[in-house]
Amino acid sequence: MERSASNKIMKIVTVGLMAALVFVGNYLSFPIPNGFLVSRIHLGNSMCLLAGLLFCGSTGGLASGIGGALYDLLNPAYILSSPYTFISKFAMGFVAGKLNRRNSEGKITVRTTMLAAVTGQLVYIVLYLIKSFFTVLIIGGTAEAAWMAVGTNAVTSSINAVIS
Repeated sequence: MERSASNKIMKIVTVGLMAALVFVGNYLSFPIPNGFLVSRIHLGNSMCLLAGLLFCGSTGGLASGIGGALYDLLNPAYILSSPYTFISKFAMGFVAGKLNRRNSEGKITVRTTMLAAVTGQLVYIVLYLIKSFFTVLIIGGTAEAAWMAVGTNAVTSSINAVIS
C-alpha cells in the first residue's frame, strides 16, 4: 500500500475513533433544566479537547464536530441543533489543536497545552451561549428568558470546562 493511502486511512480511523469517544462522553451526563432549554454537565467536551490536543487542528476538530453532532442527531432533545453543534465542537477541537504547538526546543509544554485547552473551551462556551440566547428567542421566549438560559448555561458550561 502506498504511504499516502496508508496515512489517509490512519487519519480516517483516528477521526472515527475520537468521534466515538466524543459521542460516548456526551452520554455520560447529568441534565440540568433551565426553563426553555436543557443544559448538561458531561464529559463530551473533555474528549473534544483531547482530540484537539492529541492531533492537529483539523483532525481534532473533525472528530469533535462529528462526535458531538452525531450525539445530537440521535437525541430528540438536541436533533435540531446538530449542525450548530458540529460547528461549535469543531471550533473547540480545532483551536485547541492549532494552539498546542511545539516551542523552539521542539517540545510541547504543559503551559502551552493548558493555554490551548482553555482557549478551545472558551471559544466553545462563547459559541454555545450565543446559540442558547437565540434559540430561546426563536422558540418564542422573551429576552429576559433568553438571558436566564444563558446564565444557567454559562454555569454548566463553566463546570464542563473545569472538568475538561
